[in-house]
Amino acid sequence: MQLDVNAGATRNSGFKADYERIFVEPWSPYVGAILLVMVILALMISGLFWGVFGGLKLWGDWLNSAIGLGEMLKIRTELDSPLMHRMSLMNITLLTGAFSAALMSRQFRISGAPKLEYVWGALGGILMGIGATLAGGCTTGGFFTPALHSSPAGWMMALGLMGGAVIGLKLLLWTLENISWGMQAPASGGSSSRGLYPLFGILIAAAIVAWTLIWAYAADAKLAGRAIIVIAGFAMGFILHRSRLCFARGFREPFMTAEGDMTKALLLALAIAIPLAALLFQKKVIDPYIAIPPTFWLGSLLGGVIFGIGMIFAGGCASGSMWRAAEGNLKLWVALFFFAWGGSTFSGLMHRWDIMTVDVNLDGLEFTKVGIQAYLPDLLGGWPWALLAAFGILLLWYILVRYNESTEKFTVL
Repeated sequence: MQLDVNAGATRNSGFKADYERIFVEPWSPYVGAILLVMVILALMISGLFWGVFGGLKLWGDWLNSAIGLGEMLKIRTELDSPLMHRMSLMNITLLTGAFSAALMSRQFRISGAPKLEYVWGALGGILMGIGATLAGGCTTGGFFTPALHSSPAGWMMALGLMGGAVIGLKLLLWTLENISWGMQAPASGGSSSRGLYPLFGILIAAAIVAWTLIWAYAADAKLAGRAIIVIAGFAMGFILHRSRLCFARGFREPFMTAEGDMTKALLLALAIAIPLAALLFQKKVIDPYIAIPPTFWLGSLLGGVIFGIGMIFAGGCASGSMWRAAEGNLKLWVALFFFAWGGSTFSGLMHRWDIMTVDVNLDGLEFTKVGIQAYLPDLLGGWPWALLAAFGILLLWYILVRYNESTEKFTVL
């Protein structure tokens, strides 16, 4: 009898250890990168792509319309429902996935910040909104997804993001040395219900699965088509939180601490995804142009610089800000609010001034006053050269990151 009790205790201990390993201990960013690519490819097979800024801009459009700025900014009077707009729905479920992961790992905690940090969050959010407007997307829709879709716009924004990260770090260092107001951290509090957090997280995950199934088998074809977005957005939020995967860290840390693991994880994701995406494009599973912004090269570069400065002050990019906000970071909620509002406002102004108005040239490519749609297989005469260029960039980037890890030559702090 004693043996049975001990055996049961061992089994319970084993299950608890498994839970801790999967849902509490942080995942490697490399595992997160691979899992994220799997979800993105599933979206692409369904004819969709990952974007964040479009959903945030819709939230900003709703806000501007509510406060009476809609007509001035030429915002449509009939806005999409946040639950029906593809990117907005993906953002909502990404936040939900990160929230579920934070609860299951008992890492959810409302965390305040010094007053000055909220100012930086607001400023950073506005700059990210401006940068994303010019680049046609944030680090997701302006860099990662276009690079995945074999567009040089993504690589051009990456170059701008690096420059913006350097400028942002230097500016932030100056503020730390010269501004003392609002730097006192608020007192942190605990929660008496943390023991129930895992249960709440599991219930949220179960609700998302039920939501997905209900929509997947709905008679309404539009709802059925949105089902993949519900589960994919949740999965991305869960993966990003568990692996702490963050584009902002990938561009920031080599210049701040010379640490390159996050950058190498992003490079791994692109190295896996680019050739697999190329197969989907060649098989005509998805049109690559649907995720290529008409911003190459000026909009992508300038937008990347401005966005890069903003993400340094905000403390995260778009997706990174969302998963950190979902675990209770109040500064990142401020950054997201002003990101959405700034993106909507600046986008409206750019269209009003006819700078971001999209037109189509004789080749059927969209263009604006800050750039054009650009697709490497067409520019370079086929897939062999396009893939060679992409992997050449990835290899050069990897070499520079590894060199910097050992020499700290590129650090600015």
